[in-house]
Amino acid sequence: MASIDKSPGMNTAALEAEATTAPPIEGAPLVPPMPTPEYVQHLRERLRVTAEAVIRDYESTAKEIEALGGELISAAIKWEVTTADARNTIRDTAEAYRQQGKKIFERIEECVLLTEDVRKTCDDVKRRMIEGSR
Repeated sequence: MASIDKSPGMNTAALEAEATTAPPIEGAPLVPPMPTPEYVQHLRERLRVTAEAVIRDYESTAKEIEALGGELISAAIKWEVTTADARNTIRDTAEAYRQQGKKIFERIEECVLLTEDVRKTCDDVKRRMIEGSR
């Protein structure tokens, strides 16, 4: 690798060419160079190689964050659907429970009315038996 010349008139094109054609580091992923994002500008040409490498790293990480954000939003939407399903299930279960309670209430009311009718009938029969034996 060539030594870095710190003089004001250094050849950055040669450094860029060397950086982009250097053999890959063992174990490092092969990532094609990204263009410099439009939200940054070079102050001095000689800082370009280092600054571009750093901003590319930041931009790559920013894109990963955005991708993760998409996954998080997708998970949040699934959670909202699951929550809505749980609410519906709870509401439906409570309504079914109320309907069952209403049925039991109506049966008890019917039994009470029937018991009253049986008592009246028994009292009438008893009264007639007492009056008929006199």
